[in-house]
Order: sequence, then structure tokens, then C-alpha cells
Amino acid sequence: MRANRRTDTKPELALRRALHRLGYRYRKDHRLDLDGGRRVRPDIAFTARKVAVFVDGCFWHACPEHGSKPRANEWYWGPKLIKNVERDRINDAALILAGWTVVRLWEHVPLDEAVSTVVTALGTTIAPGPADAARPADAARPADAAGPADAAGPANPVGPANPADHADTAEPPKRNPPATDDPLG
Repeated sequence: MRANRRTDTKPELALRRALHRLGYRYRKDHRLDLDGGRRVRPDIAFTARKVAVFVDGCFWHACPEHGSKPRANEWYWGPKLIKNVERDRINDAALILAGWTVVRLWEHVPLDEAVSTVVTALGTTIAPGPADAARPADAARPADAAGPADAAGPANPVGPANPADHADTAEPPKRNPPATDDPLG
């Protein structure tokens, strides 16, 4: 079972690439330490929006459509797969109690449907933090928040991007003396 990946499965990678292409930023396989000592590792975590996304494999999480029951060593696999499903439900409940939105997707869900499900979940959550009344809520959002990146880029609150615009008020730039081969200067 060493070859079975816990993270970076093909469906998970495809979903992450699609979300990243849309401008969403997230943490992958990020450990969440919840109250009561429970630790949960969502496949994709949007920490600012508190949205946890799991891409579940049909075999390991007993998909009702595609999950297969092994015939060999059923005494081992039957209880193991049931425990996986029970653990998923306990983790979902713990995340919901901690204020997270949980999105569970099967690996066989088409990519466009999976992306729209995640984007919808992100759209229904509100990023925490104070909203500035002078700016729209999207401008007050932190840079790593779960949302498409602003195409215009960040505003420059300090002043103009080109210091030559204020050449009459600024002192000339300091220049370093030319370098010499002499080690003593």
C-alpha cells in the first residue's frame, strides 16, 4: 500500500490547477488543529474563508456509485473502509463546529462541476476581518484570501511609481563609487 498516495492524486492536482488558473490561492494538505485535539488535513484549505475541500477516492471512501468491495481479505478491507467513512463524518462534524465549510468531492466528478462547486462554496462564505467603509469589501480582502487575484495589481499608497515625477523635490539619487580591484578600497 506504499504506492497509494495520500496527497497529490490526479483528480486533486487537476482541481488545484483549475482553481489556481482562476486566481484562487489556497493551502494544500494543510493540517488544522481543531478544538478537542482533533487534527484534520483537507486536500485544499482556503484558510481566510474557512473552506475545506476533500477529493475522495471512490475505493478508499466507499463511493456508492463506483466503490468496489474487495473479495480477497474481506475480513480486513470491510471494517477498514467503514472506518474511513466514519472518520470522514467525524472530521466533517468537527470542522463544521469550528466554523468551516466542508466540500467533499468524489474523484469521478467532472472537473468543471468540481470547480463550480468549490467556487460556489467560496462565494457563500465571507472572509473575516474588519471591512473598510471607504473601500469595497473585495479591496479590503487579504492577499491570500480565496478569490481571484486583482488583475490591476495592488495600489501604491506611498506615492507615484516613478520617482522622477517629483524630481524637483527629491534629492538626487546616491551613487556608489566605482568598484576597484584594490582589496583595501
